Amino acid sequence: MNYTKFCLSLYIKNSLPIVVLFLYFGITNAQFTTTSITDSTFNTSSQIESTPRKRLFLKRILPITLISTGIFISSSNFEKSLQQDLRKITGDDFYSNVDDYTRYTPVIEMYTADIIGIKSKNHWFDQTKNLILSSIISKGTTALLKKEISKNRPGASTNTNSFPSGHTSTAFTTATVVYEEFKNSNLLIAYSGYFFAIATGSLRMLNNMHYLSDVLVGSGIGIISVQLVYHFDHLISWNPFKKSKGLTFIPQFNKSTMGFYFTKTF
Repeated sequence: MNYTKFCLSLYIKNSLPIVVLFLYFGITNAQFTTTSITDSTFNTSSQIESTPRKRLFLKRILPITLISTGIFISSSNFEKSLQQDLRKITGDDFYSNVDDYTRYTPVIEMYTADIIGIKSKNHWFDQTKNLILSSIISKGTTALLKKEISKNRPGASTNTNSFPSGHTSTAFTTATVVYEEFKNSNLLIAYSGYFFAIATGSLRMLNNMHYLSDVLVGSGIGIISVQLVYHFDHLISWNPFKKSKGLTFIPQFNKSTMGFYFTKTF
């Protein structure tokens, strides 16, 4: 009975992330396969579609590599040894709560850039809409995997929600939204969010809260979630504030929550 339970647990652990990846592949490929191609339009269609196909493939490489690597090394002697070495360097008493805030820092960057007038891809309402949708996908996927896999946190902790890292998936979600918004207008801002995301993942390990695999898979989930939302951005283009003037939107953060408030100048 114990052997059967172990095998089932191992199967769930390795199959769920792969199912998520296949769903992502299927959804993003769907729009390129639903239209039939006749002989007369084949040459033109193939030229038009090759560019977005290639772009989508290249965008997938990083998150899929992160998730695949994380799955491969999860619960391995390598990552356990790495975690022990990190604690020897930092000391067993080391703990910093900075990672509770760095995961949201890219969002502050985005809205600050909006306020000072730096050009972005979308209106602030669309940015917020995409951020919320991406966060729902990221947090939902992370929560599902945590529940089904039940991997113990490092050390002597009995907490079984280690895999993947929720802080890291949130950090890479916010960082990737910033990247998507400013990659064509300001590369410094576009890539700066990843500095805070990497810092968040690193601190989760230094705080002895997560293993390397937890952080890698969390980062991949965050990136993929945003890519999925922005890929279908044209399907959710509703924006009631696009023509509004004198409206200010400011985010608010604390340790565990994120909120917003509006002001209107008449």
